[in-house]
Amino acid sequence: MKFHQPITLLLAVIAAPSFLSAAPEPAKKQPNIVLIMADDLGYNDLGCYGHPQIKTPVLDQLAKSGVRLTNFYSGSTVCTPSRMALLTGAYPTRLGWTEGVVGYLIDPKKGLSPKALTIAEIFKSQDYATGLIGKWHLGDREPFRPHRQGFDYTYYINKSNNQSKTIWRGDEVVEKPFENRLLSEKFTNEAIGFIQRNKAKPFFLYLPFTAPHFPVQAHPDWKGKSAFGAADDGKKPHDYGAVVEELDHRIGQILASLKEQKIDQNTIVIFLSDNGPQGGQKAQSTPYRGTKWSALEGGNRVPCIISWPGTIPAGQENDALTAAIDLLPSLCHACDIDLPSITKDSPVIDGLNVFDSITGAKDLNHPRKDLLIWHGKEGFHSIRMGNWKLFLNAADAKIPGAPQSGTALFKLSKDAAELHNLSSQFPEKVQEMQTLAKRRLADIHQNIIPLGE
Repeated sequence: MKFHQPITLLLAVIAAPSFLSAAPEPAKKQPNIVLIMADDLGYNDLGCYGHPQIKTPVLDQLAKSGVRLTNFYSGSTVCTPSRMALLTGAYPTRLGWTEGVVGYLIDPKKGLSPKALTIAEIFKSQDYATGLIGKWHLGDREPFRPHRQGFDYTYYINKSNNQSKTIWRGDEVVEKPFENRLLSEKFTNEAIGFIQRNKAKPFFLYLPFTAPHFPVQAHPDWKGKSAFGAADDGKKPHDYGAVVEELDHRIGQILASLKEQKIDQNTIVIFLSDNGPQGGQKAQSTPYRGTKWSALEGGNRVPCIISWPGTIPAGQENDALTAAIDLLPSLCHACDIDLPSITKDSPVIDGLNVFDSITGAKDLNHPRKDLLIWHGKEGFHSIRMGNWKLFLNAADAKIPGAPQSGTALFKLSKDAAELHNLSSQFPEKVQEMQTLAKRRLADIHQNIIPLGE
């Protein structure tokens, strides 16, 4: 049956509004990620974490705009395993790490195995532009370099700034020797260029600064400007405060670039430290005891700030047990990446999706209940379970004037400095935590990827 022309036109007019209303809305752009890591920054080294003299207005404001985590643990207590954990979401021992860093206790010919799945490889598979600007420290040789571990764009030093004098881009040396005091500025300029070039598509930018790792040397524009470091006690002035305050300013330049490109509202910004402070430096971990390399709280309880305007409510403080290994699954969730489908044939991920905790979801059962903690030279030392922390060997806890035998159990909510051993008062808790640690370690030892050689 054929319709006459007037009837056909009438039907088209009637149908038009319905057709238009059913048109799909444009897909929302996935958020960008800017993951910023300081090097050897102590828990107490920012204004928003309580430092009385170091001025960090940019990071203080970032904390006010999002969430400040107060019970956050780095992936390990030293550089290489900490970065392994952050980039893979796995305990470093799953990736063949046993002690040390590349170039010190780890053969410089070894590195993160190409079999490991990095967060950069995951985001790259989802059409993100990926960039690594800063310190790598996961292997010097060609198979281990960042552009072969998922990063499209790289500008980096391969180890710590006390171990290397070379800046690389891919396999090419672009500067040798570099001037240590200018590294934060150079990394920031490269990061701003990356943001400008990739503003039209989602990007994942990993920005591990070398500051304030030793040698601590202030940029000429910051030299002598910080109140923390003045020689008011007759001693030689130090540069630590100036280096941290410059770092804060550089992060402000990166945030300003995001705003200038009109992508700040759709960018997740994370700031953390790779581990606690180096012994003998001016960094602080108050109220915690211990430094880098140590499994005491000062060794790897570090500052962490996360901001995502409009999604993470402003002005939060979160005391839930959270770890750097949790960032990979949480960021994948935030970016609607189906992580299980990507990792089904990959190494085990120990990190948990804590995104709902970060966003302040109500009536939430926080997923992380326990965490294994590693010494930088001696492997596994202690386990967290809720507010409890157990050292399997009391000697490792280094309690002044206390017996060095047996175990050492602390309730951190009441004993942040880990000075009061409660093992004899709570033997059931000790047994419970020992059993859990043994089970967790057995699982890890059954699923290990050796270091790449």
